[in-house]
Amino acid sequence: MFESISGTLEGIFDKLRGRGRLTKENIEEGLREVRTALLEADVNYRVVKDFIKRVMEKAEGEEVIKSVTPGQQIVKIIHDELVNIMGPVGPTLTFRDGGPTVVMLVGLQGCGKTTTAAKLAGLVMSKGRKPLLVAADVKRPAAIKQLKVLGKQLGVPVYSEDDGQPTVICQKAVDYARENTLDVIILDTAGRLHIDEELMKELRDIKDKVEPSHIFFVCDAMTGQDAVNSAKEFNSNLEFDGAILTKLDGDTRGGAALSIKSVTGKPIKFVGVGEKLDKLEEFYPDRMASRILGMGDVVTLVEKAQAVTDEGQARSFAKKIKEDTLTLEDFMDQLQQVKKMGPLQEILSMIPGMGNKLEGLDVGDHQMNRIEAIMRSMTREERQTPDIIGGDRKMRIAKGSGTTVQDVNQLLKQFKMVKKMLRQVSSGGPMRRMGIPKMGFPTDFGRGKKG
Repeated sequence: MFESISGTLEGIFDKLRGRGRLTKENIEEGLREVRTALLEADVNYRVVKDFIKRVMEKAEGEEVIKSVTPGQQIVKIIHDELVNIMGPVGPTLTFRDGGPTVVMLVGLQGCGKTTTAAKLAGLVMSKGRKPLLVAADVKRPAAIKQLKVLGKQLGVPVYSEDDGQPTVICQKAVDYARENTLDVIILDTAGRLHIDEELMKELRDIKDKVEPSHIFFVCDAMTGQDAVNSAKEFNSNLEFDGAILTKLDGDTRGGAALSIKSVTGKPIKFVGVGEKLDKLEEFYPDRMASRILGMGDVVTLVEKAQAVTDEGQARSFAKKIKEDTLTLEDFMDQLQQVKKMGPLQEILSMIPGMGNKLEGLDVGDHQMNRIEAIMRSMTREERQTPDIIGGDRKMRIAKGSGTTVQDVNQLLKQFKMVKKMLRQVSSGGPMRRMGIPKMGFPTDFGRGKKG
């Protein structure tokens, strides 16, 4: 996400760092380029104007110009201001005591409300809550069917009626939730292709009768300033609590993410980062600012790793590294853990310094699948003792996995390199002092290859 703006800003910062001590003219020149980059990223004009003004005021201070590392200081100032325009964000969801918490989702048709409702249900369920999805969009028959299908996938009940008024349906859903001890109600309301009075009246009626705990505006991040303008209109009519940006994983510019808070006064609460039902994340301005500036996102990376890592397996893996008994069998187990964390490109982009260096590197899922296919074509004995794999075995493994002997050789070579590196980390060698994290797979396998 945000590849366009990240790449441009990284180039600007490299130039600033290369100047050594900065002057007022250097700073102004650099910030003019930053302003252009933000405008090209479809960030709201007033937001850009105010942003550059605040950065300029801080950057032209004597302590920055005379600093030993002025280029780094400029980056920090811009990082802090990016956090300011996207935050602060308070508690994402607060739950009612003594009754169900009602979450109302609003937005234009096609923004992803129905899928987001299901994703949100999955997220609250993972926190130990019992959600109920409510099909309150009676204008679009497919919305009811879609919500039922998604609810079935998650194992979440869906309240719906073939006929009826949305307000009455929502009221009945609250009664149904109380009767069935369901504590979070998620209302999937109707949308339109444009904002009109009929839509707003319907949403206001639901709000007045049901009194939701939270109202979230759902918008497509890829529509840029159109999403921001819609958010402004919805907020003036409904006073929502925050926004949910969908399709953020496909947004290369970032205009909506960087503008909504400043334009509406309401923060982004969640972001959709993929099509799967587990791809809804709480929004953290500081983490997003770091990713925009190519600094990675170590906190999110660690959280993803913790979510999929079995503690017993982790201990066993660490012990094998220490004893230098790591096998390709263990290697394959680690690959499975990594695949659960999400697309490899996304994972690598969270490592500080990787950012745009991934350009041209083929690290798609097919490369992970190729590595796995090679290892699955080996016998268990070969995975546990890779040194026994000679020429004939390599040919058999390559044929069985639909790859080449060269691919098999490359995997075995990378495995030895990873083992050596992990030994250095485990023994407190130079890599640990540099802060390089544990790895369980080769990141440059298949560089530049397709398919």
